[in-house]
Order: sequence, then C-alpha cells, then structure tokens
Amino acid sequence: MTPAHPLPDLHARDGAALAGDGIPLHYGDRRGEYETALSAAVLMDRSHEGRLRLDGRDRLAIPHRLSTNALEALPDGGCAPTIFTNPNARILDRVTVCRRGEAALMLTEPGRGEAVTAHLRRSIFFNDDLRLSDLRPAARQFVLIGPRAAAVMAQLGAAVDPLTACDLTLAGTVVTVLRDKSLGGDPAGDLWRLIVPEAAAAQVWTAVRAVGAHEGLRPAGSLTYHALRVRAGRPGVGAELSVEYLPLEVGLWDEISFTKGCYVGQEIIARMESRRRLARTIVRVRLEGVADAPATPAALRVEGREVGKLTSAVVTPRGDSLGIAIVRLAHAVPGAALQIGESGASAHILDRAGVQPDLQAEG
Repeated sequence: MTPAHPLPDLHARDGAALAGDGIPLHYGDRRGEYETALSAAVLMDRSHEGRLRLDGRDRLAIPHRLSTNALEALPDGGCAPTIFTNPNARILDRVTVCRRGEAALMLTEPGRGEAVTAHLRRSIFFNDDLRLSDLRPAARQFVLIGPRAAAVMAQLGAAVDPLTACDLTLAGTVVTVLRDKSLGGDPAGDLWRLIVPEAAAAQVWTAVRAVGAHEGLRPAGSLTYHALRVRAGRPGVGAELSVEYLPLEVGLWDEISFTKGCYVGQEIIARMESRRRLARTIVRVRLEGVADAPATPAALRVEGREVGKLTSAVVTPRGDSLGIAIVRLAHAVPGAALQIGESGASAHILDRAGVQPDLQAEG
C-alpha cells in the first residue's frame, strides 16, 4: 500500500533541493541547518549509504578475516567500525558491522554498497556459509546528528551507548537504531542511524520530526553533512578513504585490532604500529586567501617543496573555510602554514584529526 505521504513528497514540501540520486542537498536554509546541527540536532536522509544483511555461520567470521577490527567476539547488539585493506594495507572501504542475533548488519560509506558486496562475494570460498542481502530496496537510512540527538532518541525510546544497536517500534513499525561512532570530538558529532522499512519511511520521518521538535530538531541535507564531516576531520570516501592511504595515516587507529591476528594487509599495519613511526598523518586545517572551497586534492607546499595534500575542503555556512589534509608528520604542527598549490592561498594546521597515539616521523 502506498504511504499517504511518501518521503519524497515530504522532502519537497519542506523545500528540499534533491541530488540526482534523490537525496536532499539542502532545504533552502543552509545556515539554519548548520547552526541547528551544532546547537541542537538535525535529521537527514542518508539512503545513499549502503546497508547489507549478512546471514549464515560465517556472517562475522568472513568480515573479521578480511578487515582490521575484531568482529567475531561482538556481543549481540554490539557494533564496530572496520576497514577493508588491500595487501599493501591501503584503504579499500570502511564499514560498520553490528551483530544482530542470527544475522549481522553492515553499513557502508555513501555509494559503496555494491563495491563492498562484490568484495565480500569474491571472498566466499568452498565450505564458507555467508549469504548477503542488499537492504537498500527495502529500507531507508536516516541519520540524526547533534548535541541533542541523544535526547531526541531517548524520547523515542532508545537510550543506548555508542556502538550499540537495538530495535525500536516507531509509527507502528520496527526500526533498527544504531548509535554510531561520533562524527567528531565534540557533542555536535553525536551520530545515530535508523534503518527504516521503505513502506513506513514517511511515517517514521514524520514521527521523529514531531518528537524532535521539542529539542529543536530540523531536517538537513548532505551539504550540511559534508560541512560537519570536514569540520570534524572525519575521513570521507574518495578523499581520505582511498587506496592512496593507510588507515593509520588517516587517524583510524581506534578501528584496528592489534591483537586479533591475520587479515589482509595486517603485517604492514602491525609493523607500523609497533614502530610508532609514520611518514604522514591527517590534520584539520583552516584555509586563508580563498573565496570558495578549493578543488581537491591539492598539493600543499613549504618553500616550494610538496609536504602533503589538501584532501577535503568546505566553506561552511558561517563563512569558515576549513579542510582536511594529509601531510608529512614533521609538518603536522598546530599553527604551521602550508601553501595550497600555486594559488597563493594557505592552509593553517589546527590540530591532528581522528585518533592517533604519539608518533615519530619516518626518515
């Protein structure tokens, strides 16, 4: 039965400008969306992020042997971010895996559902027991972000710790709720995901908005998400999450188990961890001398010598010009100024991003 208020109609009614894949870019007030995300909470349609159901005896064993984090010992409802790497320990994909009773849920970065599925399928061998189901045709994914997101979810009946999943009944339908790893290091990064049956998506969206109105909740689009991601220094797909980089170089030390044993790329990562030495690392930067966000990637130089790359950039609705960069460790010093290409603009390092131990520069 067709919902009385289909989700695209609700987005349109709220003034959404849609991308080609139907995901809202914004709702006509980017400054308001951004400010609300930092002070209260926003609700986003992030259905372009992949979501897979894994069934069978090896639903956790196969991702465990292919990726960086320990998955087999997850408790029921427990979740963990993990990274698929190639034999050279370079990043293929980042996913979050949750144990859900006799199944598992895997969430991917935007647009990476099919690639992750193909990677897993290539790794299923004789006697392995793993069945993959793409949940995208049957379920939407909503995201709540902001310092009041937990208060909204508590009013809806979900009060869980980070990296925990549970089921919740909203608008008469069962919804899977995941409190994910924070987007950043301050309360504005609190991030929740809702996996919602397609047939009830509009009703659930409306119910969350109605409850969240008491906490200042409003809808926001993917442009706001991008600004929040860059502000937080969170690695993004195709930028920092790419085969050009190692997980350790992009601040994902907390998404790696250094005790679980073998996986693809493990020897290289283990050697770097034991030495505590890296050639380069991820930093947050403030951009100066730019009117618009510069195209990325862009070389970063000191006295004409390339020392890194600007990998993500944004001019926020507040007018702050921010970026993420991967630079040689010796230059990852707060306050250091790096020239952006030949533009005359500069990137001033704010701090190191992500989770990192004390490191020494190689060479």
